Amino acid sequence: MVKTMNGERCRFSASEKKAKHKAKRVQYKKKAGHVLKKLSQSKSLYLFLVPAVIYFIIFRYMPLYGVQIAFKQFSPRLGIWDSRWTGMENLSRFFESYYFWRLIRNTLWLSLYNLVVSFPFPILLALIFNEVKHPKLKKTVQTISYAPHFISVVVLVGILNLFFNQSNGLINVLLEKMGFEKFGFLTSASAFPSMYVWSGVWQNAGWNAIIYIAALAAIDPQLHEAAQIDGASRFQRILHINLPGIMPTAIILLILDAGKIMSMGFEKVFLMQNDQNIETSQVISTFVYEAGLINSDYGFSTAIGLFNNIINIILLLTVNKIAKKITDTSLF
Repeated sequence: MVKTMNGERCRFSASEKKAKHKAKRVQYKKKAGHVLKKLSQSKSLYLFLVPAVIYFIIFRYMPLYGVQIAFKQFSPRLGIWDSRWTGMENLSRFFESYYFWRLIRNTLWLSLYNLVVSFPFPILLALIFNEVKHPKLKKTVQTISYAPHFISVVVLVGILNLFFNQSNGLINVLLEKMGFEKFGFLTSASAFPSMYVWSGVWQNAGWNAIIYIAALAAIDPQLHEAAQIDGASRFQRILHINLPGIMPTAIILLILDAGKIMSMGFEKVFLMQNDQNIETSQVISTFVYEAGLINSDYGFSTAIGLFNNIINIILLLTVNKIAKKITDTSLF
């Protein structure tokens, strides 16, 4: 009798498992059908994603195969797979080099200086534009502010040369006429960080303010009306309504900027770099270019780039976690 009962229990247990498995399959099919239905309803929108997906697959994910040369003595003749494996030799060589700390110092200093100066300016501009009530004046000022963004880096550096060249630059000509000595703005190692950062603020602050203007436009006007009825001044409304309204956007952008601290833009630094300011203008990105393309040391330059990206990922995750704890706003 016990055996029969146990046998019945076993049979019942197996049939129960079958039923559960069947129910899960039906539920999965329903979910899949629901997803496909949603995709078919918005297929025209998803088609816009196809070029972006293809771009990222070809130019972002497929090149990851070549990252392995950071751990090899790469030879173009042998190819990536057959080049000699050297392990951590390239990274050790970089860490033990005399220029390691100089590159780290220059990159961090330029990035942090740029972040501290350039991050608040778009917010300030957006708040100012938001207070301009005359539509034509507002559009004109906005257009003038973000127009420099469309100037190429080469043209921007050319403008800097026209204004700040030591021999015949406009600023130095004016200084000489006023009785002051000419100053090498573009050749001075101490002046390079400020020239780099403030020219970037001039070029990009207006364009970066657009996203904050959009965030300000999303704030409920009834909040301002209620504050005005309570007697709040314009400055108080900016402080207690506008700033908190754009704070989540600002935090997300700050997290993204923190993830790029070690990735200085190569083009502008390279174009502004010369033998006189090399002490402060040599950063990791320009050194990677020199090591990889000029000296053809591909494995070494890839190892430096890999190290750079790992530091960026760590910074991104750290700042994201801190922001989530403090403000409950984060990327993920």
